[in-house]
Amino acid sequence: MSSLLPHQQPLTLKQAAHLLRRATFGATPAQVKSYAGLTPQAAVERLMADLPAPAPPIDAATGQTFVDQPYNRDRQGAWTQYTKSWWLNLMLTGPLSLREKLALFWQNLFVSTLTVVGDPRFVYRQNVMIRRNALGNYRTFVIEVTKDPAMLRYLNGNQNVVGKPNENYARELQELFTIGRNNYTEDDIKAAARVLTGWTDTGYRNETNASIGTAFRANQHDTTDKKFSAAYQNTVIKGRSGATAGDEELAELVDMILRQAETARTICRKLYRWYVNADISADVEQNVIEPLAQVFRQGKYEIRPVVQALLTSAHFYDEAVRGAIIKSPLELIGGLWRSFSMPIPDPQKETASFYQLTSTLWQQSRSQQQDILDQPTVFGYKPYYDTGYYQIWINSNTLAQRGGFTDQFLNGIRVNGVRQIPDLITLARQTSNPSDAVSLVDELTAVLFAFDLTRSQKDYVIDQVLVPGLPRYVWSDEWNNYNNDPTNTAKQMAVQAKLSAMWQYLFRLAEYQMN
Repeated sequence: MSSLLPHQQPLTLKQAAHLLRRATFGATPAQVKSYAGLTPQAAVERLMADLPAPAPPIDAATGQTFVDQPYNRDRQGAWTQYTKSWWLNLMLTGPLSLREKLALFWQNLFVSTLTVVGDPRFVYRQNVMIRRNALGNYRTFVIEVTKDPAMLRYLNGNQNVVGKPNENYARELQELFTIGRNNYTEDDIKAAARVLTGWTDTGYRNETNASIGTAFRANQHDTTDKKFSAAYQNTVIKGRSGATAGDEELAELVDMILRQAETARTICRKLYRWYVNADISADVEQNVIEPLAQVFRQGKYEIRPVVQALLTSAHFYDEAVRGAIIKSPLELIGGLWRSFSMPIPDPQKETASFYQLTSTLWQQSRSQQQDILDQPTVFGYKPYYDTGYYQIWINSNTLAQRGGFTDQFLNGIRVNGVRQIPDLITLARQTSNPSDAVSLVDELTAVLFAFDLTRSQKDYVIDQVLVPGLPRYVWSDEWNNYNNDPTNTAKQMAVQAKLSAMWQYLFRLAEYQMN
């Protein structure tokens, strides 16, 4: 039976690897080992440690930030790419933390895309807001999202005025951001839209003033009472006028929605599918989702305790859910980059190289169906909500693209004519005895695969890929020859070539696509 009760034992190596794969975009074998032996509570607390706010993106043409500058129509395309590269870099190189993956969860819930919003400064500002609230209070979060300039643009809240209510945001607030579909009526959407009249963004594409913000237009607000259905206990939000009317009615609207038990369940299901499994059985609903929702409600909608409870639960470490998720493109790319300690050029000192590399990686993610800050619909990335869930990441085209990317990764991604090649030898040194082919394959696959390969699979890797058709001592001899003479280029290349062939085969296994 599934259980939200805490996992009490220290983490094994496999459990530590599982936590870091699910909570972050990847970790090196050495980092996995550093988490093994910690209690889940200590490990998750470490991953939740506060981090300084990241530096904003840089305009390659000026070497300066652009998010605090007036809009520049000629730089729109470049700024859009810089914003995507900025966030991708944080996913690939930031400290080992759950911050980026959790920020992506919230951005995929509160979708506002660069394409639709049309001003990268707005979307950057929203990303900062998401980071600020990611482990905070959900009530505060929803209120800030509702008034966020990018969201007002994306879901037409800035067009929602008395007499001509725009229902887009009122619908998604309930269907996607809180209580979930079928738990409200069409009349509730209309009433909520009237509550939300009068808000607008400021500073959109202003080429003379860099200020961006939100304003409440009292003269565009519907001051009549708003009555809701029995789904909300026939609540009436009293109409107000004046400068504070918008904030007061918005607060009442959010409080009304959060009072409904289904709201906490809906958000907890989304977190569960993000971190654990798409399949929510009756057992999971009763023994994981419901108690998790109680944590949410009883904690006055604080997010941190909910994430802690889920990632430290006995259920999260159940072997049945290990490997139950197919890696998203960003998890695939991030896992490769972080596991192999691949560098990214410094965005301030090597700006051109930085954008060349991150643009290449972003294009890979986009071609595999996960375009950063540009989800295809308001529902987010399809594999997190549609029938089939994570299986949607894989089709004949994307599977070939994944294999092509891992091959390219091993061969080296070119930046300014220089190939960025992973240091396979240093990774091999992180095993207990890299000269022993069995230990090498066993230990590396133990931390970089979601579940164990069979002995026959590992034997095939050794005997048919690492040293194809040769005795296993050939690997030991070649490793030791290189280890005793590490400046010998020929010996180094011989070892690197064998390791590259091994990893090329391993990356192409179906098991490597699982998280």
